[in-house]
Amino acid sequence: MKWFCLLLPMLAGSLLAQEASKVTPLGEDLDGYAYPYEVHKLELKSQRQELQLAYMDVKPEQPNGKTIVLMHGKNFSGAYWGPTAKSLSEKGYRVVIPDQIGFGKSSKPSAYQYSFQSYGLNNRDLLDSLKLDQVILVGHSMGGMVATRFALMFPERVEKLVLVDPIGLEDWKRMVPYQSIDEAYQQELAKTPESIRKYMETSYFDNQWKPEYDPLLALQAGWAIGPDKENLAWVAALTSDMVFTQPVVHEFKDLKVPTLLIVGERDRTAIGKNRATSEVAKTMGQYQILGKKVAASIPNAKLVTFPGVGHLPQYEVYDQYIAAIEDFIGG
Repeated sequence: MKWFCLLLPMLAGSLLAQEASKVTPLGEDLDGYAYPYEVHKLELKSQRQELQLAYMDVKPEQPNGKTIVLMHGKNFSGAYWGPTAKSLSEKGYRVVIPDQIGFGKSSKPSAYQYSFQSYGLNNRDLLDSLKLDQVILVGHSMGGMVATRFALMFPERVEKLVLVDPIGLEDWKRMVPYQSIDEAYQQELAKTPESIRKYMETSYFDNQWKPEYDPLLALQAGWAIGPDKENLAWVAALTSDMVFTQPVVHEFKDLKVPTLLIVGERDRTAIGKNRATSEVAKTMGQYQILGKKVAASIPNAKLVTFPGVGHLPQYEVYDQYIAAIEDFIGG
């Protein structure tokens, strides 16, 4: 029995490596990586550069006159919103799903001032191009920070705001040492499919990986072994610095739109936790506490919590997750 117990970690590591070995290398444009709907490109001129903002535009068969914009997280692209878009489209909503600059099928400039404000302007230009005056915003993970900043910049264009396990519920700058972009770049370069899956498994799913989570691994892991890994690692370092240095938590109180906060109480996502002392790390990413605290700071906020659920309720408890969104936006 003793030897068997000693072998368990080795066996687990071997299985993890076998799964990660199935990853397909991907270029930065994600050619060959399937999206659930047709991808369009908006030509943007931003910071003296000609860029392309990729997006999907899902139009319902029986429109109800309202549009929802889905904003992805940092380790994802618009592609993982497929099931959500399908459900909402069937309810009559038009669904627009952008890939932010630096992500997915959008341009990934290496010399760009990445900021949530610049994302706000880019997304405003997207709405203008689609002739959309007012929308419902849904943001997951980093997308919650993007959506919050947009709602603060352009409150008149946001009917309702939904934040799904958003990061940025605490100010990590006050908790952990700063990491330079050069250091972050080296850290990104060192990532492997195995280490990426281990991070997702630990932070998102409480060490409980299931086959249905594999699509979440394909993008980041494919980039880690793809032909453009150096530029992608640099862009990832720049966007990580954006997330770390541009908190929104202090401005939740300034939101002027009805807001739904959905929180998986097992979520422990916290940027920079690996650089914190063990004592501080234990206090970070405690979503069962942060959710209540942030909801109390947002005017007109509603909190929905899922005990035992991690960072992606749309993968763990889809029916409850989509029901919470549909109830809020339809009310």
